[in-house]
Amino acid sequence: MSNGKKLELVRGLGPWTSAAIVVGTMIGTGIFLKPAEMAADAGSVAIVLAAWIAGGILSLFGALAFAELGAAIPEAGGEYAYLRRGLGPVWGFLFGWMHSIVGRPASMASIAAGLLRFCGFLVPAVAAPIFAWQISVPFLREPYVFVFTWAQPLAVVALVALTSINYLGVRVGGRVQVILTIIKVTSVAAIIALAFALARPGGAGFHPFMPARYGAAALTGFFGALAASLWAYDGWEDLNLVGSEVADPQRNIPRALILGVLFCSVIFVLFSAASHWVLPFAEVARSEHVASDVVAKISGRGAALWVTVAMAVSALGTLNASTLSGARVPYAMARDGIFFRKTAAIHPTFRTPGGALVFECVLASGFALSGTFEELTSLFVFAAWIFYGLAVVSMMRMRRTEPELPRAYRCWGYPWVPVTFVTGATALTIALWLARPVRSSIGLALILSGLFFYRHWQKKLSSNP
Repeated sequence: MSNGKKLELVRGLGPWTSAAIVVGTMIGTGIFLKPAEMAADAGSVAIVLAAWIAGGILSLFGALAFAELGAAIPEAGGEYAYLRRGLGPVWGFLFGWMHSIVGRPASMASIAAGLLRFCGFLVPAVAAPIFAWQISVPFLREPYVFVFTWAQPLAVVALVALTSINYLGVRVGGRVQVILTIIKVTSVAAIIALAFALARPGGAGFHPFMPARYGAAALTGFFGALAASLWAYDGWEDLNLVGSEVADPQRNIPRALILGVLFCSVIFVLFSAASHWVLPFAEVARSEHVASDVVAKISGRGAALWVTVAMAVSALGTLNASTLSGARVPYAMARDGIFFRKTAAIHPTFRTPGGALVFECVLASGFALSGTFEELTSLFVFAAWIFYGLAVVSMMRMRRTEPELPRAYRCWGYPWVPVTFVTGATALTIALWLARPVRSSIGLALILSGLFFYRHWQKKLSSNP
């Protein structure tokens, strides 16, 4: 409390910072680390490019719907606020629980891991193991080997550093985000230009372009590549999480979302095409540093080292944006009395959700140290797209239940665009369920476990009106 008034977050994110959050989150580790997985799943350049294009269209349709939601309900927590209002409090809570306990901490840990993978290319000692444990797991023939490397504690250092920057103020975090986004966009554009301008004739040249086989195998490969591309695209919705801190949200949220997704879609397709133009398909499929390998093929290892530095900066920018936006969900829930009370605290000087920032940092650090963050990331993709689809359903429902709600921006192509998005999100989650039934079941179990906590906090609210 200050002067008898409750502290609130400040609207300190302008148009450039809003755009930097969208672009900076999307252009991160995914564009550099997912092309290998996509090539391995797809089996041909055509299916890889089709997955990038389909992922871009699906993300754009989601952004068009989220632009309406963000402009009409510019509140902290994004989907948490939309689902509470459109479908009911329990749906909002389940999203917030998934996001705060597993989704965002696992995502932050994975981004930090990507950052350290780039650093390992520069300093191989980073990936050196400190110790290894063999753990016997029921129903598995071979024991699980847990390897602890220097990268894991260094990932925690990165998480703490970026959390500290965002703890000091939303404007500080926003300025850092603009600078890092400019550096990463310039770097990716330079790689694309170099690839098409300097690659020697007779190189890879998009081979094999068409799939060797069609039918179920090609469709399975497409959905696998699509799921990987959507991890790279993920982040277009992050601006909505900080809706209460965006200046002039009715204008800045729609513009940043739509233009940001369009810009990143073009960048992703061009980068993928450049990679397959320079490198043989099999080499892309097994590469751990696609961008570095592309530049090394053209200009040698010395240039590749500089590119890897740029990729590390790109990962820093994504981690900063993820840290900035992610803490707003537990803050919003705790403010409503249905989450851990400490995460509702706002720093009296910096006006940031300090308690939620520290909470997310601690969980993300635990995932980073455990080394299980890559598995949890696959769970996040499955779970997150369930709630992206539900958020758009809530937007369509509020068109009927709240027709008088001021809507500075209305979703283009309504109702076909949101219906297509919901259909695509449903198809994706079903495909992921069929492809990874065990992981998907674990993800659903983690989400539903939140109902026990929801019941507890609801009882506390009813007993303390």
